Amino acid sequence: MASFAEGGRVSEVLEERTKYVQSYLRFVETEIGKRGLTMHEKGSNMPQQNEHTPLLVRVPVDNSSRARYPHTTVRRFWTIALTAIPLLTIAIVLFCIAIGGQSDLFGDHPTESGSLPTPRLSSLEAKLPHAAWPASEGISYAKLKQILESTPDASKAREWSKYYAAGPHLAGKNLSQAEWTQDRWQEWGVKSEIVSYDVYINYPLDHRLALLADGEVSFEATLEEDVLEEDPTTSLPDRVPVFHGYSASGDVTAPYVYCNYGTYEDFEELQKANISLAGKIAFIKYGGIFRGLKVKRASDLGMVGAIIYSDPGDDGEMTEENGHKPYPEGPARNPSSVQRGSVEYLSVAPGDPTTIGYPSLPGAPRQSVDGKIPDIPSLPVSYAEALPFLKALNGHGPNASSFSADWQTGGLAYKGVDYSIGPTPDSITINLMNKQEYVTTPLWNVIGIINGSISDEVIVIGNHRDAWIAGGAGDPNSGSAALNEVIRSFGTALSAGWKPLRTIVFASWDGEEYGLIGSTEWVEEYLPWLSEATVAYVNVDVGAIGPYFRTAAAPVLNQAIYDITAQVQSPNQTVKGQTVRDIWNGHISTMGSGSDFTAFQDFAGIASIDVGFGTPGGPDSPVYHYHSNYDSFHWMDTYGDPGFLYHVTIAKIIGLLIAKLVEEPVVSFSAADYAAGLEKYLTSVKDLAHRSSIDDTASKHIFSVLDKAVAGFRKASTAFDENAGALSALLASSAVPESSVELFKSVRTVNSKYKLLEREFLYAPGLDSRTWFKHVVFAPGLWTGYAGATFPGLVEALDDGNSTAIAKWVAIIEEKIVGATGLLEG
Repeated sequence: MASFAEGGRVSEVLEERTKYVQSYLRFVETEIGKRGLTMHEKGSNMPQQNEHTPLLVRVPVDNSSRARYPHTTVRRFWTIALTAIPLLTIAIVLFCIAIGGQSDLFGDHPTESGSLPTPRLSSLEAKLPHAAWPASEGISYAKLKQILESTPDASKAREWSKYYAAGPHLAGKNLSQAEWTQDRWQEWGVKSEIVSYDVYINYPLDHRLALLADGEVSFEATLEEDVLEEDPTTSLPDRVPVFHGYSASGDVTAPYVYCNYGTYEDFEELQKANISLAGKIAFIKYGGIFRGLKVKRASDLGMVGAIIYSDPGDDGEMTEENGHKPYPEGPARNPSSVQRGSVEYLSVAPGDPTTIGYPSLPGAPRQSVDGKIPDIPSLPVSYAEALPFLKALNGHGPNASSFSADWQTGGLAYKGVDYSIGPTPDSITINLMNKQEYVTTPLWNVIGIINGSISDEVIVIGNHRDAWIAGGAGDPNSGSAALNEVIRSFGTALSAGWKPLRTIVFASWDGEEYGLIGSTEWVEEYLPWLSEATVAYVNVDVGAIGPYFRTAAAPVLNQAIYDITAQVQSPNQTVKGQTVRDIWNGHISTMGSGSDFTAFQDFAGIASIDVGFGTPGGPDSPVYHYHSNYDSFHWMDTYGDPGFLYHVTIAKIIGLLIAKLVEEPVVSFSAADYAAGLEKYLTSVKDLAHRSSIDDTASKHIFSVLDKAVAGFRKASTAFDENAGALSALLASSAVPESSVELFKSVRTVNSKYKLLEREFLYAPGLDSRTWFKHVVFAPGLWTGYAGATFPGLVEALDDGNSTAIAKWVAIIEEKIVGATGLLEG
């Protein structure tokens, strides 16, 4: 990362971190060695891949045995009437005493058992970051915002989209795109480098899916998506085959069972209905939960394979059954579309499964993948090719209509499917063959930086570049195109003489699709620096596939995104002048997983936000062909975002959000919103406890302890936000004295506390069953993967009815909330 050299302190920090990582890897290797785990065999024995290695080469398959693979309060502003310089001076001095407190920000918060080391501010600066502070440097903040609103251009976004979606760019096979991205960023004035990691992933060699009747083939799936004359991407000779990332190799023949969405609850219903599962193949619908957890639960219950298809019953009103033509003639799902994707156990740990907790650098020790990726084969299939298998189930076993409401969503009855559960008799079986090549191969992140006047206050913005298919115009390259426009806009501001107050880091991640790999390895490598310096992470994955704004955020960022969306005009105005905020319903989701914010939020304790425009499904929403060849430039240009206006709009939102976080003297956070979040999350846990086996006396004790802690945090956060608001108002007044050093020190103290607030909720040992996740408030749901869970340690203990674990997590959560309260009050 030599481009950081111009950053002075930043380059020094990264050099120190490199030494740290090298030392840490030696430590990890020693410790893992002590535990008797294998270390280097995969790195040394697995073939090295490159961007040009072909996919799906026909190879012989050993049929003699089944191969199991061994692996995101409005800040209140005071109106201060200042009429005389002496009174102003007194006010500033008194305010600095009240806010500034001690120079050792965390001197009265020693690290306790189970706590992560809290970064310290060694000393507050004795001088201003630049002569114009608190105003922006080079150009005014108003001028910066004007540039960020006026620069993004639809024709440019369309150009970037067309480039990224022109060919395959699987993880580890997109170096040319990484280099192109780096070149563009540098053209726009952003110093950039390619940072690589050696990671363990798979590529497809061969596959088969056949329906057998008395041992004879009655139907064999092509496992192909139709080539469409209207969509050139679909006919590329090097298009990516259908497969699952991190799927196990294997060749199995067995009866099968329809398992609905394959959720934990679905499998519980099957067990209660005495459906035989062991030794069977699971036939599962996409949706509800992360696909890898569908495969995991099937394996846990002794099933020997999994087939996952997209049912049009989940496409809302936009279906062929309702009279809509399928893509490309219309907006409905093309019957041959297939959703590829990873089946890594994402809720256990993201990233390279052989280096959980530390970066996949050359020579890094390698762990076993047992319990991290599936040990049974799986394949994705289109609903067109799922039909024969579903029809063959008709009449076998109970019908889905006798199960709960969640089973009543199938959309293929008009095609002759009655959604029988099975299992099929021994005479009706499936042959599922999946042959994968596991390799250790480089991934390539592109990292750009604009150094600010304050080196230890950093905003990171990222989007992943890799896709499962040749297209990826929606996922992820609508975000890639938008990020390019954001960077080009900041480049224009740099050319106008602007220098940011805080440092900005841009990232184009590789390997997100397999399991958030590029971002996770980078966070693991630079964790000490990120923990010390990073204020927030902004993520854009799917930037624009429809007109509906959606976001997930850490609560401290809620007010910031409300403010920014109220500044950006909506492309879809029913009333002249409507903003995105006017049209958006204001819902902010809880942070879960499924994109590159995960390592920042859940592992490093960095407040994160994910933004984009999507499509919820409905009478006017074209079906988005997720992870399919039909997520193409042609689909985007025709149905997803014709005119690319939403690409431009999300670029404006991201650019203005970054500018707000970078340029406003007091960081635009709300601790009181965090308190409101904790109150809401605690209420949901109370509801769970009332439905659990825990007795009322124990429940009252648990929640009296946590209610008291949250109430203390609410009081402290409200007071802190009020003081921060007063400081902001003072800085915005026209009477700021020329000598503002003490005022700046007060700002630094407030900002450091805002920056480190999220870190207070980290618990070093991690969650009980998945120790990589360190946050006590946020994690992906253990059996959902994508959706966010709150107070996950306590929730999982309640689910298990484990009184010891319940007491443990009540104590941990109380300690963390009290610690966060102390940070704000100190």
